[in-house]
Amino acid sequence: MLGLVPASIAAGSVPSLPSLLAFSVAPMAHLRPLDIAVIAIYFGMVIWIGFYLKGRSNTSEEFFMAGREMTAWIAGLSFVSANLGSLELMGWAGAAYQYGILATHWYWVGAIPAMLFLGLVMMPFYYVSKTHSVPGYLNLRYGEHARVLAAVSFGLEMILMSGVNMFAMAVVMKVVLGWNLTFSILVSAFAVTAYVALGGLRSAIFNEVLQFVLIWGGALLVPILGLIQAGGPAGLKAKIIANMHSDSYFHLWRDTGHFSANPMGTHWSGIVFGLGFVISFGYWTTDFLVVQRVLAAHNLRAARMAPIIGSFFKMAVPFIVILPGLLGLVLLQNPDKSPMKLVGEDVVKSCSVSASDDKIADPGACATAMSSKSNLSTAYQAKVLTGAPGTELHSYNDALPLMLVRYCGPGLLGLGITALIAGFMSGMAGNISAFSTVWTYDIYKPLINKKGSDSHYVMVGRMSIVIGVLISIGAGYIVQNAHGIMDYVQALFSFFIAPLLGAILMGMFWKRATAPAGFLGLLVGITSSISMFVWVKLDHAALAVVALYPDATDMAANLYRALWAFCATVTVIFLVSLVTKPRPVAELEGLVYGVTPLPKEPPVPFYRNEYMWAILVVIIFAALNILFW
Repeated sequence: MLGLVPASIAAGSVPSLPSLLAFSVAPMAHLRPLDIAVIAIYFGMVIWIGFYLKGRSNTSEEFFMAGREMTAWIAGLSFVSANLGSLELMGWAGAAYQYGILATHWYWVGAIPAMLFLGLVMMPFYYVSKTHSVPGYLNLRYGEHARVLAAVSFGLEMILMSGVNMFAMAVVMKVVLGWNLTFSILVSAFAVTAYVALGGLRSAIFNEVLQFVLIWGGALLVPILGLIQAGGPAGLKAKIIANMHSDSYFHLWRDTGHFSANPMGTHWSGIVFGLGFVISFGYWTTDFLVVQRVLAAHNLRAARMAPIIGSFFKMAVPFIVILPGLLGLVLLQNPDKSPMKLVGEDVVKSCSVSASDDKIADPGACATAMSSKSNLSTAYQAKVLTGAPGTELHSYNDALPLMLVRYCGPGLLGLGITALIAGFMSGMAGNISAFSTVWTYDIYKPLINKKGSDSHYVMVGRMSIVIGVLISIGAGYIVQNAHGIMDYVQALFSFFIAPLLGAILMGMFWKRATAPAGFLGLLVGITSSISMFVWVKLDHAALAVVALYPDATDMAANLYRALWAFCATVTVIFLVSLVTKPRPVAELEGLVYGVTPLPKEPPVPFYRNEYMWAILVVIIFAALNILFW
């Protein structure tokens, strides 16, 4: 049984340097010289890009906003690539193994409408105001208190999300190469710190475009070869139905009319309102990690086109992410050729082995975790506890790296690993660069040093990147306590993103919203979401209240918790605004719809018009949902 951390770390003691650097887990594959060369070339390229662009990142506008000179295509690809990190490659492959094609909702209804809304409706406010961050917009609309609260919560979210990427990359290194978790985290942390601290956002964007190409090139092999072996889509469906005794793994909407009829234990109302509106619009329109990339566009039309361009690629990503998870349900095998059973990350941690005798450190905790948090048969659980060959536990998060090892030979394995590394580093770089901008502009500058020079703020930004990475290293270990990467990530979104969306929408579309209301609404939304999470952890019966179903999964609970937090934020802003004094309408120009004169854009041929491309996206989006109903 392979634990994800050395026994000394799990026990709470401080490991020695040799144990940190030891490749303490048996690798499932061996890299050939060609594989090593591919990986080494990639690391060399990303660091070289950072050094090359360092000379073009000397001012704050260049370092934090890439000089606002990116084309629509560069901004659009970076926009998608910043999100195409561990969240996509490993998290959703594992989620597809758990929940089937329902995981695709996070790519279609959970992304496309919000991306179009950002490009066509919200970008004029962000771009025209020349804000450096979403908390910066809250400062203009609600005042300093709301800005600081949003900046602190957003900074915390980015640090935790960066830790997710570090953890996911370490899992790949552990599964494929046998690297120690801590050693893998340190390697990835060093590379990201080097190129983001040197070149700022410009370096992150150019590396994200490179990583986008590598991700597609390296990840395509798994679904193609897997489908061939499974007998095509029809063969895959037949095998999963035979293994799982259900065809619910292949329907997006058909089985969401009842909580108990689908693998996620959720209802269409949670998918439409909790995911499709609150989490989706909250992430794609207010999360500065992605918005920052669009703000770097060279003009407003390019800024509007960037999310629309990105939406085409977003709809295609499930082919390289969701499909490997579905294939893993029928193709993954143990060394003795028996079907491999993946479990939650928390179960793997509970069943970690002792380094001294290679036996489960706490058999009682392992047995409890397997019986309550997995669908392993009693006989299989007994084999795990006795250390029978071929019963090593792997988590849902291992689904994609295990498939990668299965199908990639010399050279191709190096390319595949490079694709995963590119995804993780893309996510880490996006989180850290966004954290750096928000820390510098929305916390350090207004609260600590308002009179610093431009070069001083660039220096602070570079220092905050180093500090942010160091904190992220510790945050990476927190993920082990979650059932899966995406369960953990969506919980973070329900804490921070859902309340932020309520504050943004009320401020942007209602002139009457006041500064005290914005601050209090955001505060109540964040605290209510965290409180509901703690309530369920302390009392499992609370799921029936929070998620409307006593047997809801963690993912389903995240959807409804986000919805309730959004409603709490909107309600508080509405009620408090009615009893507090609003700002004069004249002060709201550039901040509120109906008050702001939108810039006139010159006419362009229809094939360059953002509305024409948005209509095409809507048609494809509708067709996909009907096809996989």
